[in-house]
Amino acid sequence: MNAKEKAIGVFDSGLGGISVLRDLKRFMPHEHYLYYGDSSFAPYGEKTREEITKRCEEICAFFIHQGVKAIVIACNTATSACVKELREEYPNLPIIGMEPAVKVAVDGKENQNVLVMATRFTLKEKKFENLLSRYSKQHVIYRQPCPELVELVEHDELDQQDKVENTLREYFSHYDMDEIDSIVLGCTHFIFFKETIRKLCGDRIQIVDGNAGTIRHVKELLAEKNELCDDTKQGSIQIFNSSKDPYYKTLSQKLLESTLGL
Repeated sequence: MNAKEKAIGVFDSGLGGISVLRDLKRFMPHEHYLYYGDSSFAPYGEKTREEITKRCEEICAFFIHQGVKAIVIACNTATSACVKELREEYPNLPIIGMEPAVKVAVDGKENQNVLVMATRFTLKEKKFENLLSRYSKQHVIYRQPCPELVELVEHDELDQQDKVENTLREYFSHYDMDEIDSIVLGCTHFIFFKETIRKLCGDRIQIVDGNAGTIRHVKELLAEKNELCDDTKQGSIQIFNSSKDPYYKTLSQKLLESTLGL
């Protein structure tokens, strides 16, 4: 197969990465995508590094068998756990990870108060500590683990507006939100809550995520290798899940269609 026509593999601990797949499809519509949700082992945020690494290695092996031209780790937690190891294992394959977009939140600004919402694993990892060390002298950065938000997505409860808003209010109750300048969505599941967060916090607070930067990086890497799919081609999406329960594929499709406006 022509390298240009090979698929891009995208994976997450569950369904949060659908938000990344959605944006990839919007900005690179001619590409072919394979999405793998690891719902049988979700959530990664409560697992050990060893458990997460093992799952990611198995998923990448699946993608390699499918002949992908790049892999997007659409999961901040998995990126924190093992992106370095995966790149070492597959040195000739672009592997693109994600990290909380703290740089985007503070770039060109002074004395910012930033609330980072992420999983417990991401927030305690050395990779995040290294990220903070670049900005914490000039800015105040708060860490807020939000495990319940992951569950709301995985259990198809995004439409339960009262429950969603009450969950977010509980997290925000630990802070003086009038003092917060930016909220960083450091988990791909949380992007589904962006509009509700905006409703609760108003337009004054900047809400940022890492999707745009990740997608630019994917496009740049494939362009360097002359492996972008021709814009005359019709793109496609295939969805896989580690769970045999058809619920997860159905919900994946629902999330994708609702966010793409299909």
